[in-house]
Amino acid sequence: SATTPAPPPAATTGAGSGAAPTPAHATSAPSDGGPPPFHVNVLADNWDTQCGEWFLLQQQPGKVPPPPSLDRTDAWASALGGVPAGHLRLQLTAQTDATRPIVLHALYVHVVSSRPAPKGTAYTPGSGCGGNLEPAAFAVDLDAAAPRARPVPGYVGSGTTRTLSTFPYLISATDPQVLDVDAGTAGRDVSWYLELSWSSGDRSGTVPIDNHGRPFRTVGLRGDPAYFYDGTAWSRTGVDD
Repeated sequence: SATTPAPPPAATTGAGSGAAPTPAHATSAPSDGGPPPFHVNVLADNWDTQCGEWFLLQQQPGKVPPPPSLDRTDAWASALGGVPAGHLRLQLTAQTDATRPIVLHALYVHVVSSRPAPKGTAYTPGSGCGGNLEPAAFAVDLDAAAPRARPVPGYVGSGTTRTLSTFPYLISATDPQVLDVDAGTAGRDVSWYLELSWSSGDRSGTVPIDNHGRPFRTVGLRGDPAYFYDGTAWSRTGVDD
């Protein structure tokens, strides 16, 4: 069902021709008021891995239970009052069953609020990952004065990376489009959402992409103590930018 889009942004920038966990939410606002001819499925699951995933908690290590399996990570963090930290990685999949192709024109970043990050303790449910994640198709620097979705080399299989073609994209009933987005902050507490603009024939509109009707929230970890679970207890570690 439709929900109210996030509040008006404090900053709006984007990338485009002009510039297991519960899925997050995507609503749409076609120019003619009708339903959009496509939908966007949004997974805020760190690209289906716990590696490189961090949460900021206020509890000390002795008060934090061991991390669960991947499909329960969000519930575990939420029960502890945790906030996604460092990076929030989303996978967007635009799909349609319409007969007419749809053009995706741009992905915009809307910052609702930005303030200094709170202090706390960082925890990652991942261990033994052996390196950083491959970069996304689009990276968002939430610390920038005007954050935008910037195309970067992304993983394309067989251990290789390349920069994907950027907007516009064309989707059809047989050709969906997947966009991996990595939004990061080092020292801010940022509430934000995305907006995808589209057209099909004489119709056009936008799809706000948010967290079930609310902005996403990501906080920085600069200067915070960090821990990973070594199988028996929480152990100190560092945080990769």
